[in-house]
Amino acid sequence: MFREELASITGSGRSAPRGAPAQRNVLLLQGLMGRLFRRLGQGLSNAGHNVFKVNFNGGDRLFWRLPGGIDYRGTLKEWPETFRAIVQDNAITDVVLFGDCRAHHVPAIAICRELGVPVHVFEEGYIRPDWVTLELGGVNGHSELPSDPEWYRKLAAQLPPIPQHSQVPASFARRAIEGLAYNCGDVFTRWYYPHWENHRPWHPLVEGVGWARKLWRGRERREDAAALVHRLLESDTPYYLFPLQLASDAQIRLHSPFATMNGAIMLVLRSFAEHAPQGTRLVVKEHPLDNGVVDWRQEVRSMAETLSIAGRVDYLGFGDIVPVAQRAKGMVTINSTSGTFALDMGVPVIALGQAIYDMPDLTFQGGINRFWSECPPPDPETFAAFRRVLVEKCLIPGGFFSEEALDKVVRHAVARLEGRTLTPE
Repeated sequence: MFREELASITGSGRSAPRGAPAQRNVLLLQGLMGRLFRRLGQGLSNAGHNVFKVNFNGGDRLFWRLPGGIDYRGTLKEWPETFRAIVQDNAITDVVLFGDCRAHHVPAIAICRELGVPVHVFEEGYIRPDWVTLELGGVNGHSELPSDPEWYRKLAAQLPPIPQHSQVPASFARRAIEGLAYNCGDVFTRWYYPHWENHRPWHPLVEGVGWARKLWRGRERREDAAALVHRLLESDTPYYLFPLQLASDAQIRLHSPFATMNGAIMLVLRSFAEHAPQGTRLVVKEHPLDNGVVDWRQEVRSMAETLSIAGRVDYLGFGDIVPVAQRAKGMVTINSTSGTFALDMGVPVIALGQAIYDMPDLTFQGGINRFWSECPPPDPETFAAFRRVLVEKCLIPGGFFSEEALDKVVRHAVARLEGRTLTPE
């Protein structure tokens, strides 16, 4: 049984079915705001494949600027029929997209299943930094990976060790600038894409102002964060870490019991107030890609004051989460990928939503109220097996926010679509 499962991971199940032509006709749908899909399109074209890209708004079109672009100006209701025609008329062999929960992606994935066309889904890496997710069929709550620790242990035992690979740089400023450019491209072309509705809850101009404000206050945020990290690492006071996730993230809206991040924050703060041992603190970490539209520092402070625990709650608005996580007594997360590197460091974790890593032997299964006082560490053997299978199945080296990182992602993504595996650099 496990040999069959191993073959399905390492063989052609990763990309196209057996017998597929060497030359692919690849259709890109919506990507990450920025250059990822343009660079991927160039890499696929240079490898001899035919590439098509659907642009749903001016931001998509701004960052594409390559042959094969298809402007979709119709309604969401009309989209499935149009998508089916694009796939059939162009003999599409592979569809690639970022995020499997977006409104235009959901029916596209269903049609691809019906037609037998593989769908390759990009997301932020299950394990970070220096990895991104590229999974066949779906990610996170839609992943086909099981939640059985014994399955991972047995399967990993048949795989060679993970090859070493180097770190890649990332630039917050680049991410913010590309986000601003994308939103401007969207806003100023709404007349041309009259039916486009952003999957994000804010108007692009509002989001753009938020990014601009974060860039403007960058120095102040860095100094405040550095001072807090210094206090945390120099003090013997035990603390728990709660990394926030993006309010617009489908992992919150579709794969958790929370309608908003506000509800999640209040639940965690209330449980901490009522059940955490006296003398402990809670550090709330802002998501590095938060757009600044909501002042989460003020939101957290207000809730903490309501619960009379403002003196025990810290807010970390900037910086590397790793050194803070290393010393944490435990991590509370909804389904953030931050949970995986906490597990990698042996830090106890509880997941409050659907998470690919939420399983016995890895995360606490007894509920958040008991977590504060019990919080057992993860089993290192199980996590090592889990990590090994993820790398084989649905991770590729690289990142999204530097040229070096994108170079690595594109090389490995093209190889993955061709059914090859490159050795990480």
